[in-house]
Amino acid sequence: MVTQYFNEINPIKKPNVLILGTGIAGLFTALKFGPYANITLVCKTDPMETNTRYAQGGIATVWSKQDSFEEHIQDTLNAGAGLCKKDIVEICVHEGPDRIKELIELGVQFTHQENNISKATDSTTTYDLHREGGHGKRRILHADDLTGLAIEKALLEQARKSPSIQILEHHVAIDLITEKKLTKPKKDHDKGQEKHNDSCLGAYVLNIKTGQVLTLSADITVLATGGAGKVYLYTSNPDIATGDGIAMAYRAGAKVGNLEFIQFHPTCLYHPSARTYLISEAMRGEGAFLRNLAGQEFMSRYHPMASLAPRDIVARTIDLEMKRTGDKYVLLDCSKIASEKLSIKFPNIYETCLQHGIDLAREPIPVVPAAHYICGGVCVDKDAQTNIEGLYAVGEVAHTGLHGANRLASNSLLEAVVFADRLVKHSLSCFKTTLQPIKLPKTLPKWETGKAVQLEEQIDIAASWLEARTLMWNYVGIVRSNRRLERAKKRLQLIKADVNYFYWNYLLTNDLIELRNLVFVAELIVECALKRHESRGLHYTVDYPERDDKNYSNDTVVG
Repeated sequence: MVTQYFNEINPIKKPNVLILGTGIAGLFTALKFGPYANITLVCKTDPMETNTRYAQGGIATVWSKQDSFEEHIQDTLNAGAGLCKKDIVEICVHEGPDRIKELIELGVQFTHQENNISKATDSTTTYDLHREGGHGKRRILHADDLTGLAIEKALLEQARKSPSIQILEHHVAIDLITEKKLTKPKKDHDKGQEKHNDSCLGAYVLNIKTGQVLTLSADITVLATGGAGKVYLYTSNPDIATGDGIAMAYRAGAKVGNLEFIQFHPTCLYHPSARTYLISEAMRGEGAFLRNLAGQEFMSRYHPMASLAPRDIVARTIDLEMKRTGDKYVLLDCSKIASEKLSIKFPNIYETCLQHGIDLAREPIPVVPAAHYICGGVCVDKDAQTNIEGLYAVGEVAHTGLHGANRLASNSLLEAVVFADRLVKHSLSCFKTTLQPIKLPKTLPKWETGKAVQLEEQIDIAASWLEARTLMWNYVGIVRSNRRLERAKKRLQLIKADVNYFYWNYLLTNDLIELRNLVFVAELIVECALKRHESRGLHYTVDYPERDDKNYSNDTVVG
């Protein structure tokens, strides 16, 4: 199944493919490229440390006979609040089951029904299906409550076996190399580039351990860098999620869009030693419900689906309830779920909470919202291609049009594999037609350090990092206003000036590169938010509390 398509493509020259990121998007893309390309995968730490690894809930697709493509499409459109691209939604939903079958072929072991432990991969009835917020039917395939980890392990194992895939660990991309940058006079890229069609030739990549900067040329460059949750003070994302791909793409001249739509996961564990631990939405699908510290169930006052309402509504309602009561958290009550079912269906959550002194069978879980997923990103077409030739984006870094103003739960892993498949087919078809879609110079210029010196103290980097993230949490969070956004914009400009000084005068480190990207993305989020004078989906502003389909039914595009 995985290699079936490639039998139809046999380019004379194997393309060199550079993929930044080793989550589901990067690994699945690499494995699809494997038989017909030379692939370099770049990751900032260990290849396992990705957003994918921490995905608990699962991957949504039509798998049951009681479900239908039409219902999955409609649920996605409803969640997206009028901004989903229907043709993209249809592509993802219709192509989803075949991509899931490929994941199973690659070794991903989804959880089977308790009464049917058959491991046959040709059956659509043996897998246990969860239901999550916004879904009308059970359609979430999962691996207990550690789906992302199961996917990451299986795909990474296959990638390590492939002779055509090289993995560069502890390397971080600094910037993309484009044809325009080589043919135009050198400029301060932080002041912006003229935005027009260009060609991507590869990237400059820092070896974090040695400080050496590599010049990696590529016929095809793929951004699979994940999200930008670390732009916010509180997030479910790992430390690597600093928006690198979005920032690099924008500096190179790629269009970005809908960055104002930040999904805050409603339920992260509120505990001093586990503030980024996510409590899966699937628990609410099994009967858990939200209540305040006074014991009152409150979600039914705000939405007919109560605790199973779409994530933006649940997160905003929790925020409102906390402000109304003055409480620092709310409670997720699991008492309606049988205790034996809790430990069987959610073993990792059960054990983790137990380690923190919370017995789910006896007491509720203290939870708060946290930045979780960015629904916008680098603008791509139906084949994951950006407006820069040879540059693709897939996964959370990309803005495909699937999510609209709010992502339907568990559609993100689906989007990653569907668009990975499409970008490989498209890029290889282009390569076969032209033999070499981009005319690369014989050698790309090496990275120049100029008069940069070693940064002796990290205190300024750490201070700017904390200031930017706190600023975004306080002023560009779940509930926004023009005043807050304008204040955030002004203060980010001051932080950016400091960061630019460090960038141009000191030798690069991973922290400095990430801080630079984080501040870039923060500015872009604020810019997109200021452009949207309405409340829609994940973007809620007290100055424009109503949805305005007449004036704001389009994407917010910058670049």
